[in-house]
Amino acid sequence: MEESINPTINIGPVTFDLTLTALTLLSVFLIFAFIYWASRNMTLKPKGKQNVLEYLYDFVIGFTEPNLGSHYMKDYSLFYLCLFLFMVIANNLGLMAKLQTTDGTNLWTSPTANLSFDLVLSFCIIVMAHIEGIRRRGIKQYLKGFVTPAFMTPMNLLEEVTNFLSLALRIFGNIFAGEVMTSLLLLLSHQAIFWYPIAFGTNLVWTAFSVFISCVQAYVFTLLSSMYLGNKINDEE
Repeated sequence: MEESINPTINIGPVTFDLTLTALTLLSVFLIFAFIYWASRNMTLKPKGKQNVLEYLYDFVIGFTEPNLGSHYMKDYSLFYLCLFLFMVIANNLGLMAKLQTTDGTNLWTSPTANLSFDLVLSFCIIVMAHIEGIRRRGIKQYLKGFVTPAFMTPMNLLEEVTNFLSLALRIFGNIFAGEVMTSLLLLLSHQAIFWYPIAFGTNLVWTAFSVFISCVQAYVFTLLSSMYLGNKINDEE
């Protein structure tokens, strides 16, 4: 199987992956369009599209609020709703289509199937948690959490590294594996005509399974993100 290459553009010393940039912007646009559409003409007795939006909002609140606390939830609820929706869309885009030129240039993929993207996303989540921890608790109380008790300081620092890596590697491994398997089944369908119905049926089952796993991973990513933030902004008992 020929290795696919994403088109890039250099602006000064920075190289931009055009495929990842376009699909990330598409994910953001779809979220904005859905929320804008579903929140128009809202009523006290929700129905239709408003029901869908409120169900998603309540669902996200339901599994993030225990980590953040009800007194903080109102400040972060929309962020975690958008994060969850972004992960759902970004995880599944690569399963919906495959666009690749004859020279191997890849024009369509899930942003989260790229390790660099996941590392940056994970880094942003961790940095946000630290910044909010300092803002909410103050620098002194925040730093105290790393050295109490003193002998646990190395483990507390190591935990920050493992949180960052595990958050990125978990999502990357699941989404990348799903897209690789889909590509292999597509390749199998091109080998001979008698392989086509087998590859087609298997691909349907695999795509349905991958969509389920992608949604679960969006849930896990959002849940862990709220746990990391909750650990930083809430005073230890």
